[in-house]
Amino acid sequence: MTKEKEAKTPSRIPQFSSRQEEADWWDTHDLADYQDEFKTVKVRFAKNLSQGITIRLDPETLTQLRTQAHRKGMGPTTLARMWILEHLQANSPAR
Repeated sequence: MTKEKEAKTPSRIPQFSSRQEEADWWDTHDLADYQDEFKTVKVRFAKNLSQGITIRLDPETLTQLRTQAHRKGMGPTTLARMWILEHLQANSPAR
């Protein structure tokens, strides 16, 4: 099938107004029946350059961290990472 013909052929897959509507539709239809409507895409994954560490906190400290993070609208690991980076920047020699 040429690209021109592909563009003019209407999709047999309907437009959905919500993810739930789409999920319900796919629950009753076979993906194999619509293979000709999908395009192959190339996917590249970035190498994970960051590394993790484990920090053990007592229950009270962890509760305080979670509470403060929640107030700021973020997860506790994000808040802890921000604090660590801020501390390291504040205490590093000027470049």
